[in-house]
Amino acid sequence: MLEKPKLFLDFKEVLVVVVLFFILFGVRLGVLYSEYRDFISKPFYYTYVDVLQQYQKHKNGRDYTVLRVYSPSLDLNFFTSTYRVDTLIDKRVRLKLFPSKNITFFDYLSTFYISSEVNSISSKSQDFRSILSRYIANQHTQKDIADFYQAIFLAKPLPKNLRESISKLGISHLIALSGFHLAILSGILFFLLRPIYHALQQRYFPYRFDLIDIGFVVLLILGCYVWFVDSPASLIRSYIMMLVGWIVVIMGIELVSFEFLAIIVMILLLFIPKMLFSLAFWFSVLGVFYIFLLIKRVGDIGKVWMTLIISFGIFVLMLPIIHLIFPTTTTLQLLSPILSLGFSIFYPFTILAHVLGVGWIFDSWLVKLFGLHGDVMDITIPYYYGVLYIVLSIGAIFSRWLFYLLCLVAMIFMIYIYFMV
Repeated sequence: MLEKPKLFLDFKEVLVVVVLFFILFGVRLGVLYSEYRDFISKPFYYTYVDVLQQYQKHKNGRDYTVLRVYSPSLDLNFFTSTYRVDTLIDKRVRLKLFPSKNITFFDYLSTFYISSEVNSISSKSQDFRSILSRYIANQHTQKDIADFYQAIFLAKPLPKNLRESISKLGISHLIALSGFHLAILSGILFFLLRPIYHALQQRYFPYRFDLIDIGFVVLLILGCYVWFVDSPASLIRSYIMMLVGWIVVIMGIELVSFEFLAIIVMILLLFIPKMLFSLAFWFSVLGVFYIFLLIKRVGDIGKVWMTLIISFGIFVLMLPIIHLIFPTTTTLQLLSPILSLGFSIFYPFTILAHVLGVGWIFDSWLVKLFGLHGDVMDITIPYYYGVLYIVLSIGAIFSRWLFYLLCLVAMIFMIYIYFMV
């Protein structure tokens, strides 16, 4: 059997692409730095924002509200605070911002704090997304369950209490829209469109290839969906990867390769440099990296076994990386691989249930799942151990023995945090 051609023929081509990327990325950062200087030089700005998260805090004897917001006109994610206690989520909020020279360029590229005043609050116009969100909410009696479905369908942020419950179950990756969701949606669309296409193909265009035609229509629909849910970083990465992957498959080039993943990362960073500081983006990239690594090392077994290995393998291999940033640890997280497998069936069924107006059908199960309690510990690993683990992961690309060592280290870490601490 002939091997598919590689994305790069030799190391020289790789070097040329990497050098070109750094040149172009430097230019993009230069443009953003100019925008940053203009931003902090102004005494104030007026801007409308979307309130993504809202929660109460107490300091110096007073209650105040912390807001995480996004300004479409400035293309900025930031935190601010107010002494107002109104519910501002799903409201049209106009802020007066007071930029400070203490805001660094690093802050500007990530999510930072900025002082502000609430200038006005009004109701949002009823667009299709808000109508759809209300349609979903009306099928549930409990707000947490409605919030959960609005998150997995429309990428709406979760309230703090539900986010903590989901973190204890180790299924945050199932809630944040990503390539997993797009893969399920693309499978549904192929399933629905293929019979129609074949009927037309046999009669009118038997010379056409369904991967090209149906693939194009599916990507077009998914692109509209990514735009519709406000383009989360992990979803953009996944969509671009699907788009480029479709082109690569049509060209007959090897798809599952680390070179392909690196090209996707470079393309995304050139178009959206702020992804450089997005944890969601890098966690999704690492997830794909470990999937490719598992396929490379044990991909010659059957599809069923490969599905199980990927589900459990990703959970184990990602644990040290996750505990660099997120310390929450509970034995409930051991359910994560099983819940991930079940989600691929649950997700399309819940879409159909909500379309039919019976989205409440799984509510009692979800209430029990989110209500599970376990002993919670905070466990983090030092950054230098994390760096060594990432270096070992890269080395596993080139050495099967380093891959075995990587799996052993990850397994020992899992046993330690769940059974020995």
